[in-house]
Formats: sequence, structure tokens, C-alpha cells
Amino acid sequence: MLMSRALCRSWLPQVAHRCHANVPILRINSGHPAARSFRQFHSNRKQSSNLKPATGEPVAAEQNTSVPVNNVIKAVAFTGAFTVGCFAGATILEYENTRSLILEKARQARFGWWQSRSLADRDYWAQLKQDIRRQWDSLTPGDKMFAPIFLCNMLAFAMWRVPALRSTMMTYFTSNPAARVVCWPMFLSTFSHYSAMHIFANMYVMHSFANAAVLSLGKEQFLAVYLSAGVFSSLMSVLYKAGTSQAGMSLGASGAIMTLLAYVCTQYPDTQLSILFLPALTFSAGAGIKVLMGIDFAGVVLGWKFFDHAAHLGGAMFGIFWATYGAQIWAKRIGLLNYYHDLRRTKQK
Repeated sequence: MLMSRALCRSWLPQVAHRCHANVPILRINSGHPAARSFRQFHSNRKQSSNLKPATGEPVAAEQNTSVPVNNVIKAVAFTGAFTVGCFAGATILEYENTRSLILEKARQARFGWWQSRSLADRDYWAQLKQDIRRQWDSLTPGDKMFAPIFLCNMLAFAMWRVPALRSTMMTYFTSNPAARVVCWPMFLSTFSHYSAMHIFANMYVMHSFANAAVLSLGKEQFLAVYLSAGVFSSLMSVLYKAGTSQAGMSLGASGAIMTLLAYVCTQYPDTQLSILFLPALTFSAGAGIKVLMGIDFAGVVLGWKFFDHAAHLGGAMFGIFWATYGAQIWAKRIGLLNYYHDLRRTKQK
């Protein structure tokens, strides 16, 4: 099941008033060729892999080995360090963005008359840069955050098309708990898609929910949550594979996207969703996320191999957790903000 087009025209008032929106949902069954659109999971058995080797797509070699304990420890440690680093970096980014905005406003108030006077004297390239800046400023906050993430995903997608890079992509852009390199692939694999349907579906869903999430979280917190959620969902996949002794490769952004989806649905549970191509059938966002998590939970318990259900479920849990406790956790950044402010002021002296 794939949620899509969550951010309709009525989503924006949702941030303030929690109105009703019409959100189509696409249900993909296991026999549909588009079902690979979510995070793809390679099991250690060739017949259960959702990536077809006939097309040249990467698959894990048959293996009966369990996941090394050291790799699990590395994955847990990396997830903790990466998450702390993401939120610390987001805090510093928030400080620098706020400082730059204040300085820019002060500069405009002081020299705005001179800038308007010299506008006619600018050359072609300066005018083009100004036009591009104007177009960028016209984008929604969600689109501004979506654009660079989309470009990173497209770059990784293009890199899969280069035969000389195939070995590098297999090593660093697929997450496999039994591999020699464990940590950074947990992060890089969240930007990695091999099939066109996979990247299209994930980016479509992310764009649908991005604006609502950014308006609720702010761009710095959104970035920290999205990146951390991608690694956390990879960790859940690693732990599941280690617990079931079924090492295999995973790739895709749907674990992080499930975090956005779960966060928005938890924040605005009364929002009305609908089935794609069946707009008359509506239900609440709260019910929708429960159904999605129920399917992934069943997939984990029953050992379904079509999707990486552990990563999906981990991403959804992260989103619900952040919707419940995120505001209190994010408020604790004030101490780091004050420390960074003092450190920056000391360096300027």
C-alpha cells in the first residue's frame, strides 16, 4: 500500500486548523509490477528476492551465514552517533540561518535604496541570478527541502546506470548487515534506487507529505528527522535480519518517507484520506497509518520478503515517536545554541 498525494490544497490550512483533506492512496498488491516501489528487500534466498537478476539489478548472493555480532554493534553505535550528529548539525544550521536572515534584513534596511538604484546597471548574469533567486523564493518550504533530496536520489539513480560504478554502488549504496562495510551504507542506501518505478513512487509520496511536515517542524528539524529516520529504519532492518539470520541487501528511501507519513498522520489524525482512483472511499489519516503499520507488522511476523517490512515499521515508529515527544526533545537544543553562540562570539574577538 502506498500513500500518495497527501498534500492537497487543503493540507496547508491543516497546519493551523486541522481541516479535512483528500489524500489518495495507492494499494499495490504483491502481484503488481509496481509493487517494488517501496524499499526493496533482498533475502538470502534467490527465489524470494524482489529484484530480478535477469534485468541486471543487484541481488545478494545465496548465503546461509548469520549476521556477525560485531556488525550489529557497529550499526547500533553508528545510528546513535549519526542521530546525535544530525540534530546537533541542525541546531547549528538553525543558528546560522537565523543569523544570516537578521544580517540580510539589516543590510536591506540600510542599503536598500542603493540596491534599487543600481538594479538597472546589473549585467545579464546578475539579472539571471536574481531571477533564479526569485523563482526559488516562490517555492513552498516543502519544495525547497524536497528539491535537494530529490537531486541526491536522482544522482544515485544515475550512478546505478554506470557499469564502472556498479561495484561501488553494491558496496556503499545497499545496506547489508553481513557485508564488510556496514555503517555508511545504512545512510547512503536511503538515497539509492535501482528501478525507475521505485524512485518515482518514493519521491512522489515524499513530495506529497513534505510541505505539511516542513511547516510543522521547520526546515532544520525536518532535515534532522528525515536523515535520522533513514538510518534508524536501516537499523531496524539490520536487527530484524540479524534476529532471523537472514542477511541480505536493502535500498530505498521509504523507511524515512514512512517517518514523514506517520508524523503527519499522527499530527493530523482527522485528515480525510482516500484511495487513488477511488476518491469516494475516504477514511481518517489516523486509521490509514494504523492499517499500514498493521500490514508491515504482519510482514515482520510472518516473514514476508516482498518489502523490507522491518524498515517500514521502524520508520513509522520513529515518526509517531517524534510526533509525540519531538517538541520536548527539540526544545533541549537551547543549551547547544547558547554554547555555539558563545563559541562563535569568542572566535570573532
